Amino acid sequence: MATPARLRWTFSQWPIYFVTATTNKRRNLLNRADVHQSFIQFARNGPDHGVWIGHYVLMPDHVHLFARFGRDSISLSIWQKSFKNTISKILRTANFAPPHWERGFFDHLIRSRESYDEKWRYVRENPVRAGLAPSAEEYPYGGEIFRL
Repeated sequence: MATPARLRWTFSQWPIYFVTATTNKRRNLLNRADVHQSFIQFARNGPDHGVWIGHYVLMPDHVHLFARFGRDSISLSIWQKSFKNTISKILRTANFAPPHWERGFFDHLIRSRESYDEKWRYVRENPVRAGLAPSAEEYPYGGEIFRL
């Protein structure tokens, strides 16, 4: 029996997830140059663990990102824990008291290119809707690490 067209992406060997993580009590911690640089470094090292970060936006109190997981990658939950620990280390250095993150995270498995594009168009405008930048292009805490 053939897999229905709408499910063919669900069982991909290289799934892409849309992930959102929120700071503890929605504290404004993430739209900082030091956090952004730490995030970029973490994302660039991702392929060493079978994870590629595509588009992302660091809002003051949450992060949205797209992540592709390879066949031999670490799990999404282990990756998320490592991500949060990396950012928390920078925040502790900057004297922000923990806890920095809400428990858990939201993830959504992307099923098509159209779904990715639609979610990205919405997410990239978050800083504009929040009054943080006049345009998405002018917001300094977002971008793309790897083309997914």
